[in-house]
Amino acid sequence: MAIVTPEAPTADEGVPRQPIRTTIPLRDGHVGERRDLRTVPFGDRFDLLGSMAASLALSSLLFGWLTPMTGGIGWAVLSFIAFLGIYAVMSSLRADRLAVRERIVTALFYSAGILLLGALTFVLFFTLIRGSSALFHGNFFVETMTTAGPLDPLTVGGIAHAVVGTLIQIGIALFITIPLGVMTAVFLNEVGGPFARFVRTVSDAMTALPSIVAGLFVYAAVVTLITHERSGFAASIAISVMMLPIIIRASDVVLRLVPHNLREASYALGSSRWRTVWNVVLPTSRSGLVTAVILGTARGIGETSPVLLTSGVTAQMNLNPFSGPMISLPLQVFDFVKSPEPNMIARGFGAAATLVLLVLTLFIIARLIGGRGPGQLSDRQRRAAMAASARDLRRISADPAQHSRAVRRLSTASRVPFFGGRAAPVARPRSPEENPS
Repeated sequence: MAIVTPEAPTADEGVPRQPIRTTIPLRDGHVGERRDLRTVPFGDRFDLLGSMAASLALSSLLFGWLTPMTGGIGWAVLSFIAFLGIYAVMSSLRADRLAVRERIVTALFYSAGILLLGALTFVLFFTLIRGSSALFHGNFFVETMTTAGPLDPLTVGGIAHAVVGTLIQIGIALFITIPLGVMTAVFLNEVGGPFARFVRTVSDAMTALPSIVAGLFVYAAVVTLITHERSGFAASIAISVMMLPIIIRASDVVLRLVPHNLREASYALGSSRWRTVWNVVLPTSRSGLVTAVILGTARGIGETSPVLLTSGVTAQMNLNPFSGPMISLPLQVFDFVKSPEPNMIARGFGAAATLVLLVLTLFIIARLIGGRGPGQLSDRQRRAAMAASARDLRRISADPAQHSRAVRRLSTASRVPFFGGRAAPVARPRSPEENPS
């Protein structure tokens, strides 16, 4: 087998030159050493573990004997810097510069991931431990603070009114932001144009909007002019202002990832633009859209500044979002923690832990609903599809002519404009001069 390359330009055009040919070398039966991609070689593990041990020993030596440095954070930073240096030196003994650079960058990425996971775990467990004294009382989840005071023990009062208020406010906010945000993202991707670029710019600007400014805007536009009192509905509007740009930008990015050949295939089958969006684009990006909604929910459910100005503070259960103050969990945490009483601070950490667990529950539910990819069915849906296929097979086998009639009906319906098909071309009457016969 030979590959003929194009003729290269020659300096002397008058002298003919032979074309340059490249050939594949003959196989002599020699096979190189097989690389095992599933396990880490012993030398790499030795370099990694040895560098870690040497860095710990070096930092301990510097902190304990040679220098008067103190502090756990400084010891950890010095150990990490020493680890990178020792790991680079040990890797350079058996690898080239490119491999050493790759290992150092890999170590930095793994360290960043471990640091982020450690910070998240620390915040979660610190909140749970500080709020455990309130979480272990059953009344904390079913009672309100109507009859409880700052000096009352943890066996009196709870956060039931704040949990219900949070669910009502975030429910109204999701009812507003999900259709509006997804439709805006579809408009930005499927329509485009100068106005779409203007909308994208405004959405980007709203992403950096301070939450207290959103609260002031809703307080001036809704509370002062319309409702004339703080309410759960005003708080939902303020939360929607914070959630909407997050959902728009995340949905915009997700819709851009849909392969364009899927749209072209749908158009080739005769579908309109909006039918393509509804049947192809949105189902394909369903998992990403759920993630966008989760990001928006996580942003809105933890906002404190907007609800501080719009929802009001109350110790009673209020199920009407259009009348009276309605407190939420973030605002309840702020109200509890600013008290100097230890029991109120414990209630604040318990409310914060409840808020974290509530967000985690919503995240799990959203992943169960929209985590499956397009066309991926659950066990129940797969059994229903198999049963429907079996019924179709029995019906077609019993009456073969029925299948032909169904195909003719579908082909007829596809030509009717009412069902989305194209109308059959109407024959134009021809003049006697065009058709003498």
